[in-house]
Amino acid sequence: MTTNVAITGCGIHTPDNVVSNEELCAAFNAWVRRENDRRADAIAAGEATLLEESSPAFIEKASGIRFRHVVDREGILDPERMVPYIPERPDDEMSIQCEYAVAAAKEALAEAGLRGQDIDLIILANSSLQRAYPAVAIEVQHALGAGGYAYDMSVGCSSATFPIQIATDALRAGSATRALLVNPEIMSGHANWTDRDSHFIFGDAATAVVLERTESARPGAFEILGVRCMSTYSSNIRNNFGYLNRCDPERRNDPDKLFYQAGRRVFKEIVPLAASFILEHIRALGIDPERIDRYWLHQANSNMNSLIARRILGRPAESHEAPQVLGEYGNTASAGSIIAFHDHRSDLESGALGVICSFGAGYSIANVVVRRQ
Repeated sequence: MTTNVAITGCGIHTPDNVVSNEELCAAFNAWVRRENDRRADAIAAGEATLLEESSPAFIEKASGIRFRHVVDREGILDPERMVPYIPERPDDEMSIQCEYAVAAAKEALAEAGLRGQDIDLIILANSSLQRAYPAVAIEVQHALGAGGYAYDMSVGCSSATFPIQIATDALRAGSATRALLVNPEIMSGHANWTDRDSHFIFGDAATAVVLERTESARPGAFEILGVRCMSTYSSNIRNNFGYLNRCDPERRNDPDKLFYQAGRRVFKEIVPLAASFILEHIRALGIDPERIDRYWLHQANSNMNSLIARRILGRPAESHEAPQVLGEYGNTASAGSIIAFHDHRSDLESGALGVICSFGAGYSIANVVVRRQ
């Protein structure tokens, strides 16, 4: 019951800017009032719908989120803009996703006792890449002085755990000796800050993990006992942005070019899907769910996570069993489960068992079972 691979380092990076629910609602509600005034005649004629305001209480009840880190506050909180201001950079400057990935990677490498040149596989995975090519992963490889090979991939919010399967296979097969997996999520850029149902969801963050074979791992590393991935097609979480948008100028700025979802359907379908997937994987490894000391779940919604944990354990989970970081970070897409792992692992003793699971658009789910060495 081992892959002979371990997580030996973990790092996170978040921007200094923080936006509270109160600040977010003040800006959103000002925008709503402006829009309702602008469309007053159409609303009176029944040709447009009156927009509703939001409240901090509604946001926290719906999601568990109180704050989020963002690249830019001013643009998001400007009722006349409602979009973060993130200037494009010249080609000879480090891209923002590379910058965030490198910052998280340096912390992960330091924890593993390694340098960039010790890495020969880099996978950069996230829910939305900022460009098509060259691969941001190769830019990270260059910035860190790493060797070997690097590439980008995207599996929505499962983009932190799917690469663990790929890197584990590469390390076992001998096509790499040490792997760095990075997840820079600049979610504020493709969030719709004028959508009442989702404007509060996202925050910006980057995470990184280092994988090595267990024989070279430091004490305290997390040995990977098993990884399992699955996907099943659904359009309930979607973003239609892409290079072909310019070919249809009448629709290229439509709201579907940003994040959108059928939230209730997602909740109804993901909860049983994720819970059963985690349970089946744990049991296939011969482990009882009660033997798992910690569940680091994808940080999308506090109510969703509580219900998934309840289904796994057959009872409400204690806060230390399935820790949530949504209150401070918001939904950081693929970075969320790794942030939970990063912030809630130091107390685990040798032999402790844990599960890192992320799930999201696709649908996609990847589950990683680990044991502290």
